[in-house]
Amino acid sequence: MGFRVRRTLMVGWEKNAGQENCSDLSQTSVGPVGGAANATRTRAGDPRDDHASPARRGAGQPGGGQLDAARPALDRGIGLVVGELRASGFDVELVSTGADALRSYRQADLVLLRLDVPDLDGLEVCRRIRAGSDIPIISLATCGSELDRVLGLQAGSDDCLDWPCGERELLARIHALLRRSAPHGRGSHLLRHGALVLDAEKREVALDGRVIDMTRKEFDLLHLLVTRRRSVVPRDQLLARVWNHGHGAPGRRERGAGRTLDTHVSSLRGKLGANSWIVTVHGVGYRIGDG
Repeated sequence: MGFRVRRTLMVGWEKNAGQENCSDLSQTSVGPVGGAANATRTRAGDPRDDHASPARRGAGQPGGGQLDAARPALDRGIGLVVGELRASGFDVELVSTGADALRSYRQADLVLLRLDVPDLDGLEVCRRIRAGSDIPIISLATCGSELDRVLGLQAGSDDCLDWPCGERELLARIHALLRRSAPHGRGSHLLRHGALVLDAEKREVALDGRVIDMTRKEFDLLHLLVTRRRSVVPRDQLLARVWNHGHGAPGRRERGAGRTLDTHVSSLRGKLGANSWIVTVHGVGYRIGDG
């Protein structure tokens, strides 16, 4: 297979969820969200609340009763997924809450995150994991809306799909994500993006074969953007990863940190010779461009 996962962290299920009778579940584990799962989409007097995050529609929130009632139906089939993962060589750990996930993710090789965790906003759990690690994350949205999937991707997930889904599709997506994330042996310290080549061992950047002088922070910032080239990296994640700047209420320190980020982006654009190398996504953050 080309890779081995030591530990997969599945967030949003009780520890005994993977011990269910798989033979009774084959009809419920495959296919799009339906049946009882659709109860999460509607509320009395409000046909749909697409503007609430998945976690905010959870327990204790408007519409949370329907979501809680639907959880058993949504959980059917997880035994199949866990069994297939373990049969494929995965060491699987299940945790039920976002708080448990934040304590455990650093020891995992992959995080499978349900966005309707009961204790925290699932999107915030995703953001905090992404701010602290490059670990592959697949998030699962139980409400079946495009908005939920988009929010999951914007929060830092590498992939996001509806739950429940077919276990074969989920396993295929896990394997595909790990192939993209795995080192590729000799020369794996080199990171390429078009004419850009970053050497993580020498901490050098070359553009069209010409080495460009970079400060330590400039290299770290560019390396992070190229590593996450398939997504927009939010400003708070850039500040957390490059400057170890924590999340907090807006203030003088936060505004100063934001100016520091913008200054480094401007410097990088100048050294790379074009603003198009780093694209501003207003209100969100930055992504690497094509020069």
